Amino acid sequence: MPAYDPQNIFARILRGEIPNDTVLETEHTLVFRDIRPQAPVHVLAIPRGAYVSYDDFAANASDAEIVDFHRAIARVVRELGVDLDSGAGFRAITNAGPDGVQEVPHFHMHILGGRPMGRMVSAG
Repeated sequence: MPAYDPQNIFARILRGEIPNDTVLETEHTLVFRDIRPQAPVHVLAIPRGAYVSYDDFAANASDAEIVDFHRAIARVVRELGVDLDSGAGFRAITNAGPDGVQEVPHFHMHILGGRPMGRMVSAG
């Protein structure tokens, strides 16, 4: 596992050094709008803890952090109208490492919705 870089953009957002368009803040999670949205709804959910990737978070976060993160996402998709009760659904994506095309070395989950997302991965 690569070392966590405390100067990554999400760490700087969490410290308040870079502004964001916050959708939800909880004890362990921050959800904010993506600056280059790829769908009508495109938010990022990040844990407040220093985790590099999903597998790092799943293996090392506390139970409270894990529960808070997932419940925050459930709340946000409902509030943004893309949950299955009020919308047509959403896509949740997390990238890890070079093969996963992870651009920021802080675990984050993209939540996209508001239109059909198309195929997840093209053949090739």
